[in-house]
Amino acid sequence: MSKIVLLLADGFEEVEAVTPADFLNRAGVDVLLTGVTGSLVTGAHGIAIKAEYTLDTLPGDLDGVIIPGGMPGSENVAQSDKAVTLIKKLFGKGKLIGAICAAPGVVLEKAGVLAGKRATCYPGFEKRFTNTVFSEERVVVDGNVVTSRAPGTAAEFALTLVEILKGKKEAEKIFKSTLQK
Repeated sequence: MSKIVLLLADGFEEVEAVTPADFLNRAGVDVLLTGVTGSLVTGAHGIAIKAEYTLDTLPGDLDGVIIPGGMPGSENVAQSDKAVTLIKKLFGKGKLIGAICAAPGVVLEKAGVLAGKRATCYPGFEKRFTNTVFSEERVVVDGNVVTSRAPGTAAEFALTLVEILKGKKEAEKIFKSTLQK
């Protein structure tokens, strides 16, 4: 079973965290809700989630990481040396790296994983890209890096992650069962 870390820091965008976690769980992926700023993490809109793990208690053999956007959530992840090190390590091993909204410009840029890649993000955060080709597409896949734009693209982002990890058939099943259009 695939194991994906979903990083949660105070100020995260709730839709961008819960939608990928839910869709990946439906597909049989083990999503490890991981607190960067503690075990009880509060989103940008006041919804608190209890993380199952911290960066110090994660098991090994991980297949990727997802970073939801939101502010100051993205900044809080970027300020964590342990989180940035984890992202760099997984990227270096060719594992899946997913980020949405502010996270590509704030977190992935700092981690150095966007160099020479195509990526997207929430409007305005592309100004933080230094050596990245910005795209206005809703979801962009470049190698092992998947980026997306905003809460309104969270389902498309999640379905793309499902397709990469579990195949097109499983993504289509979730697309239909959740009445996406």
